[in-house]
Amino acid sequence: MADSVLITGASGGLGLETALYLAKRNFNVYATMPDLSERETVDEAASQHGVELRVLKLDVTDQASIDEAVGIAVEESGGVYGLVNNAGIALRGYYEDLLEEEVRRAFDVNVFGTMRVTRAVLPYMRASRRGRIVIITSIGGRIGSLAVSVYSACKFAQEGFGESLYQEVKPLGIQVSLVAPAIVPTERWGVNRGYGQRAMDPDSPYHAWFVESQRLTDKLVQSSPTKPVHVAQTVHRVLTVKRPRLRYVVGWRARLVIALRRYLPGELFERLYFGAVIRRVTRQKPADKSPRS
Repeated sequence: MADSVLITGASGGLGLETALYLAKRNFNVYATMPDLSERETVDEAASQHGVELRVLKLDVTDQASIDEAVGIAVEESGGVYGLVNNAGIALRGYYEDLLEEEVRRAFDVNVFGTMRVTRAVLPYMRASRRGRIVIITSIGGRIGSLAVSVYSACKFAQEGFGESLYQEVKPLGIQVSLVAPAIVPTERWGVNRGYGQRAMDPDSPYHAWFVESQRLTDKLVQSSPTKPVHVAQTVHRVLTVKRPRLRYVVGWRARLVIALRRYLPGELFERLYFGAVIRRVTRQKPADKSPRS
């Protein structure tokens, strides 16, 4: 029987691309999503690629939903060999402009959602003494950036969780890997961009800076050489190599920035890299706005 892999957030983007890629390579793929109204797109993509995907509802913020999906996968296939924690939401905006409920929602999906699903599969992996857990993080989980402070905080948290979990479960035959892509053009940069409710408020003291940051981000997205298939290939490598690494970085731009931070003295990197970003975004002085009530 083929090894089973459960993927969260598989209705589109990196999750769907990874599901299709793994299914083509003889994995038994459970493609999950919080709302099954989106399954038509997944079914059509599977048909076009000539593969079968088992589509299940799984909302990473709902424990009952998680338990049901994992239970079905275990009952049907005898266990879960691979878990790909891909589900996540973006949150863009200067921190002062973000609402408390938006911040909590981002952490609930991106961080606690990853933890909930991981907790649900661990007993089965532990019982079989084998398994691979993949956490899709981001270059934003290795190097912070303005206008995505909360999103980066979530990704940094995923990195810390994965690094610690790696040490806890490796003696049990379970491998944990963190996959950090560079900017990848997907729906994340369109309908799922994830602006905070007040991020584009003209009355914000950060408005001009945020607009400029998004203009620069759009240029990076449009010119990005990293594609969804590159992430899918990396996940496949994690699931199939004998000794997967803890960390994988997808995309040469991300690898370059991480290398610069690793080898340059800290203050020099901050002055050159962060300084350049700040200068490009803050060409205009912020408006003198009174504090919000």
